[in-house]
Amino acid sequence: MLSSVAMEEATDVRRAIDAVWRIESARLIGALTRFTRDLNTAEELAQDALVAALQEWPARGIPQNPGAWLMTTAKHRAIDQARHRAMRVGKHRQVAAELEMAQDEGAEPELTPVQDDLLRLIFIACHPLLAPESRSALTLRLLGGLTTAEIARAFLVPEATIAQRIVRAKRALQEAGVPFELPPPAELGERLASVLQVIYLIFNEGYAATAGEDWVRPALCEEALRIGRILAELAPAEAEVHALVALMELQASRLRARVSASGEPILLGAQDRARWDRLLIHRGLLALGRADALGQPRGPYRLQAGIAACHARALAPEETDWVQITAYYDELARLVDSPVIELNRAVAVAMAYGPAAGLELTDRLAAQGRLHAYHLLPSVRGDLLVRLGRKAEARAEFERAAELAQNARERALLQDRAAACRAS
Repeated sequence: MLSSVAMEEATDVRRAIDAVWRIESARLIGALTRFTRDLNTAEELAQDALVAALQEWPARGIPQNPGAWLMTTAKHRAIDQARHRAMRVGKHRQVAAELEMAQDEGAEPELTPVQDDLLRLIFIACHPLLAPESRSALTLRLLGGLTTAEIARAFLVPEATIAQRIVRAKRALQEAGVPFELPPPAELGERLASVLQVIYLIFNEGYAATAGEDWVRPALCEEALRIGRILAELAPAEAEVHALVALMELQASRLRARVSASGEPILLGAQDRARWDRLLIHRGLLALGRADALGQPRGPYRLQAGIAACHARALAPEETDWVQITAYYDELARLVDSPVIELNRAVAVAMAYGPAAGLELTDRLAAQGRLHAYHLLPSVRGDLLVRLGRKAEARAEFERAAELAQNARERALLQDRAAACRAS
């Protein structure tokens, strides 16, 4: 029977292995995909190396370079598989070629070009032929190092659903013959936009959960930020990449202030700004500066990061530069045809020029019908009607918003706002 000290040591090693896997798995899978030219095989080999680490490291200790150990182990398994396949068909020359991969078993394996491998892996996981939910699951699996169960918990769907999404995504990539290479220059812009969209989708699901009992899921925000930071290192000349990182850093700075101790949502105007993370704000503003310094045309993420920066720089709600925020939304609306952006623009207009001006814009959106099932449209209209003193109308809007909301915490907040209108 293990002593309590031994059990504690084993737990510490397991935690260390989990941390190493989170850090190294993407680089490992990327390099193995380059070697094997098959994403499924690469992930299987990486998982085999992880199992070997779980078996050997508790007894032998964690190696000085755990990433190199995992890579060496995985490559040796790849070579063994190739040798056995080749022997079965008598391809001795192929065996010799494969064995060259392990000509110096004692040396640290060659991991270059790591940056290219990671960048290729990001572009594959976020390939536009996949559905957005499949891209998100595959990205968290390959780049975040999350297990299927962890991804399922994060998105509040059954584990079997996530497993199917990942399997189908890999099969779709394989059947389409998607090569393990960077997109050609003509496709780079479109493919990069897909990558950024997936990363921000993951972040937003953590920042404002669409369903479930919790309004925020910080773990998803952290994963999106980590992947975004990796991408910024791999694509330093892309302003929109730095802008997305800036946007996520600035929004993540508010996470601690967005919920009460018991988990209830706290809206922006009521947040304790002393609880905003000043380090994340500093990092976000630096990333925004890097985007600006590249001198490229302002894209959607750069404009949204500018909006987030206006909030971050305001030490009190009344110091917020709503006129500048409105100007950013005007420019953003010209770039992106989105009713959600138009709704946010209406909020900014209301704050800058009065609730009546904002209500006029929300009325137009309601008439268009594009947001008929989006709970935030009646929520915003309810808020503006309260500010105009039209409490009975506001109550009806909050009640409708509560009916549409899928998140339990947000639904309760909207019901409370409706009740407050009824009581006043």
